[in-house]
Amino acid sequence: MRTTSIRVYLAAACLLLAPGAFRPAAAQNFQTSAPHAILIDADSGSTLFEKAADEPFAPASMAKLMTTEIVFGALKEGRLSMETEFTVTEDAWRRGGAGGGGSSMFAQVNSRIKLSDLLRGLIVQSGNDAAITIAENMAGSEGAFAGMMNARAKEIGLTRSTFRNATGYSAPDQKVTARDLAKLSLHIIETYPDLYKIFAEREFTWNKIKQQNRNPLLTLDIGADGLKTGYLEESGYGLTGSAVQNNQRLIMVVSGLKTARDRAAESRKLMEWGFRAFEPRQIFTAGETVAEAPVYGGEKGSVPLVAKKPVRLLLPRGSGERVSAKVVYQGPLSAPVEQGREVGRLRVMRGDTLALDQPLYAGEAVAAGTIPQRALDAAIEVGTGLFRRAFSKAGNPS
Repeated sequence: MRTTSIRVYLAAACLLLAPGAFRPAAAQNFQTSAPHAILIDADSGSTLFEKAADEPFAPASMAKLMTTEIVFGALKEGRLSMETEFTVTEDAWRRGGAGGGGSSMFAQVNSRIKLSDLLRGLIVQSGNDAAITIAENMAGSEGAFAGMMNARAKEIGLTRSTFRNATGYSAPDQKVTARDLAKLSLHIIETYPDLYKIFAEREFTWNKIKQQNRNPLLTLDIGADGLKTGYLEESGYGLTGSAVQNNQRLIMVVSGLKTARDRAAESRKLMEWGFRAFEPRQIFTAGETVAEAPVYGGEKGSVPLVAKKPVRLLLPRGSGERVSAKVVYQGPLSAPVEQGREVGRLRVMRGDTLALDQPLYAGEAVAAGTIPQRALDAAIEVGTGLFRRAFSKAGNPS
């Protein structure tokens, strides 16, 4: 198996991507003081801006997004309900309570709290006691819960993140990236739309103590409806946020800022710039052939690759950046190929930025070919394999 790239059917799309198609603007002059940042368009997956987006950093309380995902998943699958009650252990009370020095929902030791309230303590108040209570009741220990977090992170596709606890407390090797946090946020928004609404709640009262949501974007008139702040001395101030304007959702992550005021200002600036500086361009409709991939041993020699939803890019107004696209897949594809099977990914680069990475599927089924067809394909594959090895050896003498 090898990774193979094939050209994309961009004849029509090239007209849309031509530099002259944009109105003048200085869209690419954006700068942020955040050491780590990313901004993506939720619908298309387009990356609008990134800065050290794949460099790891300590997530602080933004790790609670992964804790929340575990709970949301259990609720969706029916393993838990909002009426489920968890007991606040002494460990949760001591390490996560007000005496622990961090954010807390002020849960009383040995009390039983409904999951609906614990979730608000976790999301709205960023309560460490809520996070530890959830972890210990769901998995028996916070360490075991961290194992659940890592397993789920892998399933979601968070390739560069490792979790060691449910709170975001400083821990060796607990690291995330801005890109992974954006991916996790998009997953939560799309997979649990009803539960996601908790992130927009402005305040929550528990034990007669009212606390405001720590997300500064919620108080601004920019359409913000989530997600999570974080702070540790080692990582600075961070925020994972999302907002909607004119039916367009953007997701942003910043981390490493020096003050809470800087965090709020840089987050707002990045979000407002994203809504203002880009315009949508549709390249392919849903079901339209994006490319064709060769098929080995099939009744047909190739299969059309299609996207299940429209392929859209958010492109900067006034930019002359070069836009290129390719399809990457593990090849050659072997027959039979089932219609609808994911077989590759469309990757679009805007300059040096990966602007789009979208799955592609087999547009039709390809059955196994006759014995003579398979024999011919086998001979061709052997021949091209020998040629590749010979070429590689000639280009890399010992």
